[in-house]
Amino acid sequence: MFKRAFSHQNYRLFFFGQGISLVGTWMQQIAMTWLVYHVTKSEWLLGVVSFAGQIPTFFVAPFAGVLTDRWNRQRTLLVTQSLAMLQAFLMALLTFMHWISVWQIVVLACLLGLINAFDMPTRQAFLNDIVTRKEDLPNAVAVNSSLVNGARLIGPAIAGVVIGLSGEAFCFLLNGVSYLAVLWALWRMRLNRHRKPVKVEPIWLSLKEGVRYSFKFPPIRSILLLLGITSVTSVSLSTLLPVFAAKLFSVGASGLAGLSAVSGAGALCGAIFLASRKSVLGLGQIIAFATGVLGLGMVLFAYSEYTAISLACLFVVGAGNIMQMAACNSLLHVIAEDGKRGRVLSFYIVSLLGMAPLGSLLAGYLGSTIGAAATVEVTGLVTIISAIVFKLQLPKMRSLILPIYWQQGIVPAEPCPTAPPPE
Repeated sequence: MFKRAFSHQNYRLFFFGQGISLVGTWMQQIAMTWLVYHVTKSEWLLGVVSFAGQIPTFFVAPFAGVLTDRWNRQRTLLVTQSLAMLQAFLMALLTFMHWISVWQIVVLACLLGLINAFDMPTRQAFLNDIVTRKEDLPNAVAVNSSLVNGARLIGPAIAGVVIGLSGEAFCFLLNGVSYLAVLWALWRMRLNRHRKPVKVEPIWLSLKEGVRYSFKFPPIRSILLLLGITSVTSVSLSTLLPVFAAKLFSVGASGLAGLSAVSGAGALCGAIFLASRKSVLGLGQIIAFATGVLGLGMVLFAYSEYTAISLACLFVVGAGNIMQMAACNSLLHVIAEDGKRGRVLSFYIVSLLGMAPLGSLLAGYLGSTIGAAATVEVTGLVTIISAIVFKLQLPKMRSLILPIYWQQGIVPAEPCPTAPPPE
């Protein structure tokens, strides 16, 4: 299942280094969330911290996508990962010294969000540099999603134990140390592929070109809009999960980590399913189905009064969420033009993570007014509606994507294929 991606040595290094680092990242995420709620008992501040960590992506990622198409991606990642490591060590120091406060967490979360705004589009586009056979890219994207969610399963579990034994500061410290693995892997990579020179022009013109290309072509536009909507709605559950853990399930940090791990297990299963597929054909149907499953799982979780059913719903939510994200990611990798892929993937990051801060604030506000359960129920229903709308657009999308598949040899070309879509 992972054979095609692992046949590339640079990808094996990337998988190893990022795998260790992501476990630390999830440990820090759980520790920071629990620290904020444990100190403040405020749903609103949970939303504020989440907002601060993600809002830089909304503003910075599009410009980062332009630079991703110009800069050396390997060197860029070495810089961003080093800065993220320093942020984790600073979090650890402040917490160890008992100097940490909510405003400091907000500032440091915002700093990490700014770093990630450059790191994530670069990391997405970097797959094209380390996976040299285009037909292996969808498998590499799915394997990467498996890696992310395997870490999502392991990291929170370790965090729950570490917080219980030693406190949140050790989670931040271990996250900082984990970055050494990915830095080592990036340093060991030898890239032989040379990208075509990119026309150098003012950044705003390149950004305008990327926006026009991405939103003029209906398949890319539909994918980005769907991701933007569901990012706003689906983040409500993850933002308010500490509330469910503390108030509804009466569990502490280890219980929160357990709930997150169940969702991570579902996501891992969803990613493995996508990795087992041998073609990009049918990804549109999977995107629509996965979005509907995500929304349904949220609604059922909001209604559930039984722990077993709630855990099953979290598993379903995790599976639906990652299947939607990874399928969208794979499809964008394949249909985007080489010279514009960095910009298209930066808009993917904006839709996926840049819109999430708005959802975090909305979740914090609604959670404090109508309650956590009602908030998850309403946002889940909106997610289901967005899946139905996307499903209705699939026939038109399929007719526009087919010529690209013909050009790339994914499907046999007809005698007189339709001209490829205009830029």
